[in-house]
Amino acid sequence: MVMESTQILLNAQVVDGTVRKHAEESLEQFRKQNFPSYVFSLAGELVNEEKPVESRKLAGVLLKNALDAKEQHRKFEYVKRWLSLDVGVKNQVKTFLLQTLSSPTHDARSTASQVIAKVAGIELPQKQWPELIVSLLSNIHLVPPHAKQATLETLGYICEEVSPDVVDQDQVNKILTAVVQGMNASEANNNVRLAATRALYNALGFAHANFNNDMERDYIMRVVCEATLSADVKIRQAAFECLVAISSTYYEKLSPYIKDIFSITAKAVKEDLEPIALQAMEFWSSICDEEIDILEEYGGEFSGDSEVPCFYFIKQALPALVPMLLETLLKQEEGQDQDEGAWNIAMAGGTCLGLVARTVGDDIVPLVMPFIQENIQQPDWRKREAATYAFGSILEGPSPDKLAPIVNIGLNFMLNALMTDPNSHVKDTTAWTLGRIFEFLHGSAMESPIITQGNSQQIVTVLLHSMKDAPNVAEKACGALYFLAQGYEDSGSSSPLTPYFQEIVQSLINVTHREDASESRLRTAAYETLNEVVRCSTDETAALVAQLIPVIMTELHKTMDPQTPSFDGGEKQSELQGLLCGCLQVIIQKLSSESTKYVVLQYADQIMGLFLRVFACRSATVHEEAMLAIGALAYATGPDFVKYMNDFYKYLEMGLQNYEEYQVCAVTVGVVGDVCRALEDKILPYCDGIMTQLLKDLSSDQLHRSVKPPIFSCFGDIALAIGDNFDKYFTYAMPMLQSAAELSSRTSATDDEILEYTNLLRNGILEAYSGILQGFKSSPKTQLLIPYSTHILQFIDSIYLEKDMDDAVMKTAIGVVGDLADTLGNNASVLIQQSLSSRDFLNECLSSTDPFIKESAEWARLTIGRAIAA
Repeated sequence: MVMESTQILLNAQVVDGTVRKHAEESLEQFRKQNFPSYVFSLAGELVNEEKPVESRKLAGVLLKNALDAKEQHRKFEYVKRWLSLDVGVKNQVKTFLLQTLSSPTHDARSTASQVIAKVAGIELPQKQWPELIVSLLSNIHLVPPHAKQATLETLGYICEEVSPDVVDQDQVNKILTAVVQGMNASEANNNVRLAATRALYNALGFAHANFNNDMERDYIMRVVCEATLSADVKIRQAAFECLVAISSTYYEKLSPYIKDIFSITAKAVKEDLEPIALQAMEFWSSICDEEIDILEEYGGEFSGDSEVPCFYFIKQALPALVPMLLETLLKQEEGQDQDEGAWNIAMAGGTCLGLVARTVGDDIVPLVMPFIQENIQQPDWRKREAATYAFGSILEGPSPDKLAPIVNIGLNFMLNALMTDPNSHVKDTTAWTLGRIFEFLHGSAMESPIITQGNSQQIVTVLLHSMKDAPNVAEKACGALYFLAQGYEDSGSSSPLTPYFQEIVQSLINVTHREDASESRLRTAAYETLNEVVRCSTDETAALVAQLIPVIMTELHKTMDPQTPSFDGGEKQSELQGLLCGCLQVIIQKLSSESTKYVVLQYADQIMGLFLRVFACRSATVHEEAMLAIGALAYATGPDFVKYMNDFYKYLEMGLQNYEEYQVCAVTVGVVGDVCRALEDKILPYCDGIMTQLLKDLSSDQLHRSVKPPIFSCFGDIALAIGDNFDKYFTYAMPMLQSAAELSSRTSATDDEILEYTNLLRNGILEAYSGILQGFKSSPKTQLLIPYSTHILQFIDSIYLEKDMDDAVMKTAIGVVGDLADTLGNNASVLIQQSLSSRDFLNECLSSTDPFIKESAEWARLTIGRAIAA
């Protein structure tokens, strides 16, 4: 194989499918049969200057793919595989890789850089390859420019690959020194300077100690700012990307530099090429994000000991920043409204303006209004569109009191523009702006409504008319209607949209039938809006909602008819099925109350038959939507759902086995809960299969961790449904709950994401315990729970002492203490009296400001009192 490897690598890239497939199979076989020789051979190919560039590059890519994978479980396997290799083989591979950095062939050098970083990502955390960074740094001063470039690239990739705590500060200092020197204007070779600038971008996370040192920080900032003025476009862009990263990582260190940065960014926005101008604006968007987060977290109250004070950079820059952004709005591109993926300077300017509005609130309005008034009626479409875009961009952030008078004047103008403006781009932005008005300034919380009896008919008429316009305009009109409907969600028993309900629904269905509905996401927008109109409707229109069932069923049936022509634009059948299943789900939920669910029951057999046919298509997206819709149908039909279980069970099992598309698995777990609540003990014949699969899911390292908390909750749903019959699963379920509980009580959350997951896990475990305890209430088998009750209370004690529970966990935890007392009575009283939870935790929950926690605590106090008195 070693002799033939070059030819096989070349064959794996040819156009001829048969030759390519044979070569790929040979490589795969080689990897499986002799992994040490495989990696040695690939590294040997990569380093060999006599080999063709194509085979060398692919050898490097395959080597990289043998060290890393997207899926976490596979990545873990690859790491173990590399670490278990013979030291001699690993050292030879690493030597080849380092040698390749000096190759005159760019593709070979670049690929070697990436592979070295992957090896470093595995070995440095294991305290292996300690000489790597020293060796790379010693290279930098001795080698020709192309090797220096590759070495800097490698350092950047290593910083991207490993966490900062893996590299000691002395080495970090040396990396940053080498990188910043490479960026310096005195570096004659632009390729080296570019590689250094990109390396700094990746190394910024390592530079906390350096940014805390005034001299070092000044030097880094000076070099970055100088690089933004380089004659080389790529260097300028990379330098601005560094500034954006610095703005979020080191916001609190920016004060001395902010004026200079404003000058640099303003010049770039006005004069430079678009990619650089976009990055320059991104800097200010990033500052907005930081200040919005700080203001939301601290509520604008900053004491001297606040961890991250707000420097109000945006407020200070406002008089110069807003005019700069408004000017960018006039730089639209022809046809950008037709292009879903479009991103240009005008769009970036509007996005940044919106963030500025959210950061400073009312202060932005007087700075933007003159621009709107001056341009909104200009003959040049660019000026009208820019004025409209500016108006729409500042609607989130300022107070309703500040905006309402302006919107009341502007609303009629906007409606007329949407009907009569000759330019499609202006109409597109006008419809979007109306949607923003309805999203932020319409609803039951508004003291003086924008939409009144006097203008509601005109609004509906204009939006329905615009839904016949070009697809991009029609899609925005659907969006505006979506928010119009949503604003009436809490309108009580009567909605101002009721008189127009039938006309709105018919117009939306007509949109879904348009020949061009696959353009601009129009069909999707129409169904999403239809769902929202139905969801926010009142009992007055229940009969009209019921009439929708056969209409949507017919549409869904058509998607399975082989005679139906395929949709324009290659829209997938599965996407449409997903939209229709979602629509049926909303309708079923809307009609699930006692007074209307007879309609759902009337159609239930046909609906279920359609869902089962959709499953037969085996598409993940449809599977998910159909599964959710079946959950709604189970809720509506209750115990009668049992007649569908024989046909449905195999799809339920398939969903629980779908590790690849873990969202499908998560949705299916939720539906198991819905079906348990609907069927109660009628689910019993299916429980062995369901529990077996759920236990397999919990044990699997291939299933995404986010699915595991809902699985524990699902144990509780099953136990509630089948009562003390759940005892047969104790041997398997209880040890799993206990080990997960121990893990989640010990987890020291290092960041918000880990803490959030830990609390989800805790909540799932507690919901399982709650369901099991409630399921066994009044059963002769309650004695079986006594051995587990000590552990349950210890778990609650330990998470109480951690003091990092969120409100959901707090409510569930105190509820479980109540369930324990309620189910075990006197048997639990000694344990409860010994437990912290029954005293300190209970008192804390009783004094909570959250009504749900308080209610759970009141109930727990009652049951604990009864248990102790018994």
